[in-house]
Amino acid sequence: MRGLARKTLVRHTLVAILATGLVLGFAAVHAQFSPMHRWNRAFGDASLVLIALSMAFGPLTRFLRAAVPLLPFRREMGIHGCLLVIVHAVIILVGWVEWDLMRLFGFEWHPDLLVYVMFQHGFGLANAIGIAALVLAVLLAATSSDFAMRRLGLSGWKFLQMGVLPMWWLTVAHVAYFLFMHF
Repeated sequence: MRGLARKTLVRHTLVAILATGLVLGFAAVHAQFSPMHRWNRAFGDASLVLIALSMAFGPLTRFLRAAVPLLPFRREMGIHGCLLVIVHAVIILVGWVEWDLMRLFGFEWHPDLLVYVMFQHGFGLANAIGIAALVLAVLLAATSSDFAMRRLGLSGWKFLQMGVLPMWWLTVAHVAYFLFMHF
């Protein structure tokens, strides 16, 4: 048991180092952005890379046997990808919308009319899709353990973990909107 715990700790440490490197690398790439937007994008982009890698390792091992040793890293990459996306969401909530959830969905307060008005069309749907992906990511990360596998039973755990597929497509839709439609 100790050896297994040590291997898990080593994998978490290596993935945390990779995650930190990705965040810092993306922060450097986005250096021209405002600080809030720079770190928001850095954490979001790094989480996207980790989640994409965690999903790619399974199919990759079918084609490239040399990639089989990477398979155990899928769990840690998914967990760290989820942690990064939580930071991404917190940066948005604190730094951009300032906890005004109406702003998160594209509305701005109009002081003359004394009501919220739609300011950014499509923005709300893209953020709602991102929130749905975040909820799935948290659920998947929370159940990414041997304890959860034993508790849920193998078939229940596997069914729940297949939620990674809708999470991935929701993430792709969220990212695609902000990369290709919003700006």
